[in-house]
Amino acid sequence: MSLATRLTYVLPHRLASSLARRLAYSDHPRLKRWLIDTVTRKFGVDLEEAVQSDPATYPTFNAFFTRALKPGVRVADPDPRALLMPADGRISQCGPIEQGRIFQAKGQSFTAAELLGDAAAAKPYESGLFATVYLSPKDYHRVHMPWSGKLRETVHVPGRLFSVGPAAVQHVPRLFARNERLVCHFDTDFGPMAVVMVGALLVSGVETTWSGEEIPAYGNKITRRDWSGEAIDLERFEEMARFNYGSTVIVLLPAGVAELAPGLTAESPVKLGQRLATLAG
Repeated sequence: MSLATRLTYVLPHRLASSLARRLAYSDHPRLKRWLIDTVTRKFGVDLEEAVQSDPATYPTFNAFFTRALKPGVRVADPDPRALLMPADGRISQCGPIEQGRIFQAKGQSFTAAELLGDAAAAKPYESGLFATVYLSPKDYHRVHMPWSGKLRETVHVPGRLFSVGPAAVQHVPRLFARNERLVCHFDTDFGPMAVVMVGALLVSGVETTWSGEEIPAYGNKITRRDWSGEAIDLERFEEMARFNYGSTVIVLLPAGVAELAPGLTAESPVKLGQRLATLAG
């Protein structure tokens, strides 16, 4: 285990993320420009894809990080049976959920029940499919719908804020089931679908398009919100949420409804809108 990963065990996670949040929302001209320039240079951010390509136009670092893309830069797979990749990034892992367990890395796994914070909600996914997509700091940080669905419930599960970088994924047991996260349950025409927004060290916020900021405020107990009566219907490829700084989104599908797109393996680079899976039948 690397020194950086070891340090994440002892760092005050929420304090570090709260400080990062203050920096991200600062409108101090020199500070926000230094942050934007540093990240752009270090990670190779392609600002030509953004609606605002001039770094100076962003009022805060957070505005830069959650930037919108130009129309047409990302397009949905034209096959109407294709479920879509929810974000830019790379595949951390994907594949079958075996006996309710989701593969994290060699020697590491966690249960769907742990991830969702609810054993009953995990039942439909016991033999289903999962895809874990890691968003690095250079990536577009808005998450879009893999398939059209009606929002039924969100579950804010409190937890730690470990890094979700490759080294931490390899060495921190049950990482994604330990980090603070927002579970979004949708009803679709093939059954339930879960999209899980996993927080991480220095992620100073997760926001949704229907209610705004969800993380923070950091919680100490599981919080459920019933949206079934609110008629929140989101279309395939529509924006649903966004991250500040890099993190991870996990999609869960029930058994028998789809097959993962061929060629998707760990470390595969992916783009929003490309094929994640194809509906069966």
